Amino acid sequence: MTGYHDWTVARALARHKIAMAGIIILFCLGTMSVFAPFFAPYDPNEQDLYHVLEGPSRQHLLGTDDVGRDLLSRVIYGSRVTLLIGGLSTLFAAFIGVLLGLVAGYKGGLADMVIMRTTDTFMSMPVLILVLVMVAALGPGMKSLVIAITVFTWTSYARIVRGEAMRVRELPYIEAAHALGASGFRIMFRHILPNIMAPIIVTASIAVGVNIMMESTVSFLGLGVQPPTPSWGYELKIGYSYLEVVPLFSIAPGLMITLTVLAFNFIGDGIRDVFDPRMRKE
Repeated sequence: MTGYHDWTVARALARHKIAMAGIIILFCLGTMSVFAPFFAPYDPNEQDLYHVLEGPSRQHLLGTDDVGRDLLSRVIYGSRVTLLIGGLSTLFAAFIGVLLGLVAGYKGGLADMVIMRTTDTFMSMPVLILVLVMVAALGPGMKSLVIAITVFTWTSYARIVRGEAMRVRELPYIEAAHALGASGFRIMFRHILPNIMAPIIVTASIAVGVNIMMESTVSFLGLGVQPPTPSWGYELKIGYSYLEVVPLFSIAPGLMITLTVLAFNFIGDGIRDVFDPRMRKE
């Protein structure tokens, strides 16, 4: 039955045009990221001081930056940083939020109160400002970004999972598991978690795009991945100063950020519609 259900969901997702558009875009971006050395025409850090701030040409399809590096190569390699930070921060935040939400929803009582009040405290804080403060304290870099984004973005998972766990724990099959002597750990991770995965997946797919925007914002402000490592946010920051001279210096990474975030949002919308019984009937 599980395999049949999975196949039904996959077919429904394949018929969802917006979700498939997002999947195709994400597949292309992922392929470009993994095989960056194959797709990039030049080394992203190779400088040519005789060709600085040039427009598109046969040698440089998107032009060159302020130190003569090929913009197309920088954009291609920049996808690695953006996708990696967005994916890792989402994965770690989901792990923390799901774990805390399960404990709060299943145990209730004091554990629920402590976890939810902590969640409320974190949700009342300005996330972007605190991410900037933490990255500044830890030092700019990919590791600091992942840690900072994870620390301040787990709360949405905790709230969603807590609500779903409270609903599911009252169902008859959970009572049957209790009667058979199943441990709390087994009930949470074997019986409750698999049945509340749909909202978690939807939240995570949309959160990746949000985290990518956050990474790009921090990099634009100069606290993200440091040069010479290519990063779309940092390229956007430098290119902003030369917008009138070489517009593609800023436009190219900006479009890539927009396209990536749209792809994840499309996929999230598609997954949400597929798991919604009313939308599935339509």
